[in-house]
Amino acid sequence: MTDKTTAAASKPITIGGLTIRYLIDGTATGGMGVFELTVPPGSRVPPPHSHTNNEECVYVLEGTLRYAVDGVVRDLAPGDWMHTPRGSVHAFSNPHAATARALIVLTPDIGAQYFRDVGAVIDAGSPPDRAKLFAVMSAYGLVPAAQQ
Repeated sequence: MTDKTTAAASKPITIGGLTIRYLIDGTATGGMGVFELTVPPGSRVPPPHSHTNNEECVYVLEGTLRYAVDGVVRDLAPGDWMHTPRGSVHAFSNPHAATARALIVLTPDIGAQYFRDVGAVIDAGSPPDRAKLFAVMSAYGLVPAAQQ
C-alpha cells in the first residue's frame, strides 16, 4: 500500500552529485530508516561528523565506497559493510572510477527532510554557506567533526 508519506519519501533527493532515495522513512514511527545513497566518482560529500542520537550502518551494493569510522578507513566493495555507533565520527567518499551505491540504515531515523534541508543550503550558492549547513546539521543532531 502506498500512501502520501511513502510516495514523498521515495522521490530521489539530489544534493550536488549525490542522490538519496528513501526506502523507509522512519520519522513517521520514530524507528529505523533505510535509504539508497548513490555517490558518483569525485562527488562532494558531507564533512566528517557524528550523530548524537543515531547509529548508522552502510552496506555497499555497487562500486567501491570509501568509508571511515573513528579513523578506521576502508574501501567497501559490494557486500561489505561498516557500522557507525552513536557519537562516532564518520565520513565517506568515492575516489574510485565507478559510481558507488549503498544502502544506509539509520536508527532512529533523521528522515528525508534532513536531506531536503541540506540540499536547500547546498543549492543556494557556491560555495555553500558553512554556517547554514552546520545549523541544519545541528538541528538534526549531527555534529561536524571540527566542532567536537
